[in-house]
Amino acid sequence: MKQYLVAISLLLLSTTAFSQTKPTFKAINQSVDLSLATNGDLSSVAVSVNRLHGLGQSKRFRIGYGLRFTSVFGSKVEYSTAPASLISESSSIGSLFAETIDANIDTLTLGSAQVNALNASIYLEYGLSSRFDVGFNIDAIGFSFGGKQTGTFQANLPTRSSLSGTSQMASPTSLNVLLIGASDRGSLNSEFYARYRLTDTFSLKGGIAYQFTEFTTNRKLTLDNDRFRNSSAMIMVGAAYQF
Repeated sequence: MKQYLVAISLLLLSTTAFSQTKPTFKAINQSVDLSLATNGDLSSVAVSVNRLHGLGQSKRFRIGYGLRFTSVFGSKVEYSTAPASLISESSSIGSLFAETIDANIDTLTLGSAQVNALNASIYLEYGLSSRFDVGFNIDAIGFSFGGKQTGTFQANLPTRSSLSGTSQMASPTSLNVLLIGASDRGSLNSEFYARYRLTDTFSLKGGIAYQFTEFTTNRKLTLDNDRFRNSSAMIMVGAAYQF
């Protein structure tokens, strides 16, 4: 998530360059969005319904909420130890800057990975002009579902586990919660995007999607852990219908 903190800071600094014109912005923006993303190893499809409220006199800045369904899939995907209590020297927002405990990071490689997530999301958007917007959104809470998958477990220190190199069953972690950094739980989607409104009702967007997907094994492995996470940045394109 560090990439997003930097990107949002740059966005806020750049908005003054577009303040010479004073277009009229809507007080409420509602849309249905479709996003497609991939990085070669993983791909995702996301459909969301959202509602954004313009703030201040200009209504350029918008904050809102929505509901998003995301399906992430891929093959030979590597998942690593997830709990912040095992891999980070700090928790919550502190985990963004804390040192990673590499010795505690084991891996679970799934031959086939597929996770479906339905989450409530938070939206931030800024209108640079009447047609051009930039924004950020992130899932906050929800649930995931999907079939069981077989993967190969590898302990970072094989001597501490007789299970290293064995096949293990895993399913998508059911509860999704945004807790900041390594403390996050489950599968969460976020986007940093630029949007161009072709008409009053149709727009195209592009940017970066950042996917957290997580699996829980059907047994405890090393360090009494059963949660494994993959974090992937993807190139994203999408379209939206505004109403």
